[in-house]
Amino acid sequence: MTFHVIYSYIQEASPQISIEGISVTDINTTFFEELRNSYTQDNNCSILFQFLTKDCKDNSLIHALDKIWKNSYYEGRFHLLDGIIQHSTKHTCVMTVVDSSLINLALKECHDSPFSGNLSEDRTREMIKTCIWCLMWQKDVGEYCKTGDKCQKENQYTGKRLGNMIKIQEPSKP
Repeated sequence: MTFHVIYSYIQEASPQISIEGISVTDINTTFFEELRNSYTQDNNCSILFQFLTKDCKDNSLIHALDKIWKNSYYEGRFHLLDGIIQHSTKHTCVMTVVDSSLINLALKECHDSPFSGNLSEDRTREMIKTCIWCLMWQKDVGEYCKTGDKCQKENQYTGKRLGNMIKIQEPSKP
């Protein structure tokens, strides 16, 4: 799986239609199938999927969402595109991912692949931000970058070794 992020913009047809960026990725279709299947396993995604596929008027289901999901729903951040829940922010519209194996796969592609070049934690965060949205993604990126085998071996401290801490006498004269 490789992420090639291309931005295309919807042309403004009239003043009522806002311009919104859409990220398009070149991903194997099995990833999308697994992503769609993972929505049935997650309570928040299954509720959102019901609301976004049908023009559901039953607001009691919305109260079953977790607080972050509910706030994003009320802000109009979730959209459904080809059976995939998209999360939009001011500048991006990306896939919502809840399955930990899919999150790790995205982290691997954005950090470890030869095309990404084993990026730093900050750059990996920027790359992930343009591909997927998931809760606690910043924590996941931090842990992934700090515990990665390649990072542990190659990003070692190369400066002078620190000495042992020993007590020294304070000078008595200036």
